[in-house]
Amino acid sequence: MLAPASVSDYRELARRRLPRVFFDYVDGGAFDEATLNANRNDLQRLALKQKVLRDVSALDTSVTLFGQKLELPLVLAPVGFAGMMARRAEVQAARAAEKAGIPFTLSTVGICPIEEVAQATSKPFWFQLYMMRDRGVVKEIIARAAAANCGALVFTVDLPVLGTRYRDIRNGFGVKLSALGRMRLGWNVVNHPAWVYDVPIKGRPLTFGNLSGIVPNATSLGALLAWTTTALDPSVTWKDLAWVRSLWKGPLIIKGVLDEDDAREAVAAGAEGIVVSNHGGRQLDAALSTIAVLPKIAEAVGDKTTILMDGGIRSGQDVTRALALGAKACMIGRAWVYGVAAKGEAGVTGVLETMKRELRTSMALIGRPRVGDIDASVLQR
Repeated sequence: MLAPASVSDYRELARRRLPRVFFDYVDGGAFDEATLNANRNDLQRLALKQKVLRDVSALDTSVTLFGQKLELPLVLAPVGFAGMMARRAEVQAARAAEKAGIPFTLSTVGICPIEEVAQATSKPFWFQLYMMRDRGVVKEIIARAAAANCGALVFTVDLPVLGTRYRDIRNGFGVKLSALGRMRLGWNVVNHPAWVYDVPIKGRPLTFGNLSGIVPNATSLGALLAWTTTALDPSVTWKDLAWVRSLWKGPLIIKGVLDEDDAREAVAAGAEGIVVSNHGGRQLDAALSTIAVLPKIAEAVGDKTTILMDGGIRSGQDVTRALALGAKACMIGRAWVYGVAAKGEAGVTGVLETMKRELRTSMALIGRPRVGDIDASVLQR
């Protein structure tokens, strides 16, 4: 491959470079991955209506979210353990996002802590929160995000328990392995020397930055996964959202909404935004694709809150489809991780430039020169 031309090309480069356990962690989904595949397939079934002889000489891909002008209707989604895919990956991705004029969202379970990302950037990034049983930990993390001037708090609500991910189990990710299993895993890792040099050697310290001092043995991936299974709070209800709202004064975005009634609850609880998301097909493998439920949610609350969507977005053409059905912008997770795993910060920049170019091409060919002009009428039914 002389040069990657698409997100799929970056995915292939990431597959070659990463040990299988980490590539499958990023690439895989829950159970038989039906929802994971539906996210992609349902998007691709949406045909766009080509229009001709429209003045598309000046294309505007910008959008305003929560008072911030973005150069693209994109946000880098939170991805746990991203720093295992490339050296200090969260910092590299945050820098690339800032250059592209869009927000980066740091995961609670990232390798790089809030403070490191803040030091590496000059504009506010977003922070993603999981609700844990220990409310003192949650309160402390929210305070750190506020002190770092994070631009929004993304509260992920679709993880009362971890989804069952067959690829991770087969690869021994977070599973107690036999001696033979450890040998096979180790052999796969050492057969990827570029990754070994970049991440375990040059990427130190490999601690789970936001949880250092909270998780016993925070340098062990297995220890963090074991801690997560007991630390996440499955008793969380909409009432707990009021407590989070009382601690966070900036934009609050609820991520993981797939139902119109839940969307209404989020608005009633004071959320400025929602992310229509099925966790990338990594939780309930019987859930509908996000693009399938987006129109009803947009109809229910689109005039009351800001709607974002993630799940299956791999191109600027996919972004166009999501905007047509009611999203104000899209979050991308796997796409930027493929980029950073393949080529570091330059890879994330490459992914974003590719998607921008594809979005501009799509806008020109459907005759809509501004992102705000894209609506359901651009779809060919």
